[in-house]
Amino acid sequence: MLNLLDLKISRPGLWFPTIWIYLVPFANQVDYWQSFNFWLGLFFVTFPLNYLVYGLNDLNDVNADAVNDRKGNFLFGAKASKWQLKGVLTKIIVLTTVFVTAFTFIAGLKMFLLLLFMVVVNILYNFKPFRIKERPPFEILIQVGYVVTVFFSTELNNLETLPWQTLVYLSLFAFQAHIAGEIMDIEPDLASGKRTTATLIGRKKSKLLMLLILVCESVLVWYWFQDIVLASFLGLFSAFMVLDIFVIFKGRAYTLPQMKLFGCLINISALASMLWVLYSGKLIMA
Repeated sequence: MLNLLDLKISRPGLWFPTIWIYLVPFANQVDYWQSFNFWLGLFFVTFPLNYLVYGLNDLNDVNADAVNDRKGNFLFGAKASKWQLKGVLTKIIVLTTVFVTAFTFIAGLKMFLLLLFMVVVNILYNFKPFRIKERPPFEILIQVGYVVTVFFSTELNNLETLPWQTLVYLSLFAFQAHIAGEIMDIEPDLASGKRTTATLIGRKKSKLLMLLILVCESVLVWYWFQDIVLASFLGLFSAFMVLDIFVIFKGRAYTLPQMKLFGCLINISALASMLWVLYSGKLIMA
């Protein structure tokens, strides 16, 4: 039986990347909200998919989460003991199997292979002997797996395949979002002996890496899609990162209230940018 802990494990505050990527192909579409497949797919990329992603993560990160002050809420995820996580793997298997079966029935073998790829990527990311999450910098590069959500969306809803430029942009988006999480987790990761790119190169260099990706996103959105609005938003975010790195925080860690504030602001900005992308349709017109 699913409960509030399961919902917390799925990290509702971090659902925005999968929702954002799922919605991109619907730009310039009409009446898509009247489709059952649209709503079923949208639901899947919220709780079920993120329960798979973060549930497997939590099962393998008990020690790191135990010393992580930002965990233990619906914004950043659960702080659960091994005893509390008992049965989570079974629930993940059952829930995932139900949706894989349903989507395969709806969309066929190609959909099955896409979803199987999602599952395999998460296994490789979390479990030994692979455990890519602790093999910097590959734990960042494997975030390209998030882009599979685009193919899931187009296949389920019979939409056109997106331009390769859009896929590159979404990959950078996934890299940047992951690095932000690593920066906030440097102290607990070091305390638990977890290796990440951020623990190896330090907070300031990690922020510079994130800034570089943001600048690339802004330039590419402007150049490829002529989307001045989204490019300007990314430019403002880049400007804040410059102030963060060289003026405001520098090498200091964020406090818990600051991290929660950033989490809320990121969700608000994600919602605003989703609406803009759906309205403008520029990300599918490279």
